[in-house]
Amino acid sequence: MRDAIFKIAERKIQEAIENGDLDNLPGAGKPLKLETDFHVPEDLRATYGILRQAGVLPEELDLQQAIAKLEEMLAAAPSAEEAGRLKAKLAEKRLHYDILMEKRRKKPLHIY
Repeated sequence: MRDAIFKIAERKIQEAIENGDLDNLPGAGKPLKLETDFHVPEDLRATYGILRQAGVLPEELDLQQAIAKLEEMLAAAPSAEEAGRLKAKLAEKRLHYDILMEKRRKKPLHIY
């Protein structure tokens, strides 16, 4: 079923390209602004927007950045001892992130 939907979408896109429907669109040739909250559940978008404007990251994004930084540091670790220390920190951050995500999945979507 999923493949059929992708094929239909691809065919519609191809038709639009051939018909020129996608020519001269506003923003053509400019980079996409991916800092929008398309990945954030709708009920959390206002909160995330306020946090972003205040320069505060949600905890999961902060953890994701910390994990990425630790992975970079681990790849460049000068010694086995340092690599071991970084692996322990990385495991701790990943566990914290996984626990946080599990809690978010179990949280009710609506507050009454």
